[in-house]
Amino acid sequence: MIDQMIVSIVATIAFAVLFYVPKKEYLFCGINGAIGWGVYLFCRSYGTGVTVASMWAALVLTLVARIMSAIRKMPSTVFLITGIFTLVPGAGLYYTSYYLIMNDLERCIEKGIETFKIAGAIVLGIIFGLILPQSWFNYLSKITIKRKG
Repeated sequence: MIDQMIVSIVATIAFAVLFYVPKKEYLFCGINGAIGWGVYLFCRSYGTGVTVASMWAALVLTLVARIMSAIRKMPSTVFLITGIFTLVPGAGLYYTSYYLIMNDLERCIEKGIETFKIAGAIVLGIIFGLILPQSWFNYLSKITIKRKG
């Protein structure tokens, strides 16, 4: 599990480089990606399906992105978009296309529906995380300012 967390940090930072995230935020983006992947692995280890695990991971990842945005004084999308990279069902899209090209329509539909469910769960997790008022997170930036001052 530790090796997967390290790989998720590296992958998220690489994705942050592609999106021209400020260099001082690379580590925080990587940590957010690792937290999201860690929540996913935790949920999967307790028997939840990939869809539910993806939703919980996206929810936690969104909340952490909002916390980081308040503390680091950056838009939450900087941490959210890069962090969500570890959860995107790219392999599911690949296999859906592969089975379609190989004319294995039964497996294509099966994999396509699973991929669609995962993508929808990620969207729901983000929505649930964005429902909370920003003022709850802005309070954290006031705490960090008081410590510095």
